[in-house]
Amino acid sequence: MQSLSKQRNLMSQCTELIVVTTPDWNSSQGTLRRYARANIRMPWKAVGEPITVMVGKNGLAWGKGAIHVDAQAAQPDDPVKKEGDGRAPAGVFSLSKIFGYAVQAQPGWKMPYVSLTSSVECVDDTASKFYNQIVDRSTVTPDWNSSEHMLRPDDLYRWGVLVEHNSNPAEARAGSCIFMHIWRGPGQPTVGCTAMPQADLESLIGWLDPRRSPLLVQMPEAEYQKLRKGWSWPKIDERAAGSTIEDGHKSIGKR
Repeated sequence: MQSLSKQRNLMSQCTELIVVTTPDWNSSQGTLRRYARANIRMPWKAVGEPITVMVGKNGLAWGKGAIHVDAQAAQPDDPVKKEGDGRAPAGVFSLSKIFGYAVQAQPGWKMPYVSLTSSVECVDDTASKFYNQIVDRSTVTPDWNSSEHMLRPDDLYRWGVLVEHNSNPAEARAGSCIFMHIWRGPGQPTVGCTAMPQADLESLIGWLDPRRSPLLVQMPEAEYQKLRKGWSWPKIDERAAGSTIEDGHKSIGKR
């Protein structure tokens, strides 16, 4: 586990933040908001309008992310992410890559891109050495009995973002193959990912810039409020895009 100082340094490098909150642990619907800041000394500013997203059919559960906020906020009865539990991970997660059905990403997109083909799979077999990895079956010796074919017939992965949950290294049975992707429709939850309309996802992907160390903060609203000031996250606010988000630019580490 990274030291607290390294985790705080990771947060201080972040100038693009995606915040997804739900009403409670068991809610399958949430709200996504984007924020940006010029540097650690500047306040967060809202980007775009809040959008409705769908998360796991059974809600959220504490996952394994880049910053271990669960160690500060978790209560004994809080759910913990497990393979196949139908919950999306709660916590703070790095966003490393985007993917899609096209050979190349759309012009202007900045994140590293993975083109999906019929041989690309995400391994969810907990006994595999490739567990929780996106791999091209044609380039490795498969040792798994269970995986998700990324080139889906339903277009949900036409575009997507890889959420770095339970990685480096992956812990068996702690959850795998977590993405932000296109939803099936309003009110239709996922089995553990965060889904939204295609137009909103495309806008989000076009905004992401790896040079700005983007992070995803995802958790029930009550947990977000407990942790917000200590990690200098923005105050959730419904004001228009571009307005300054007050109270979210205190130095890292103050509580």
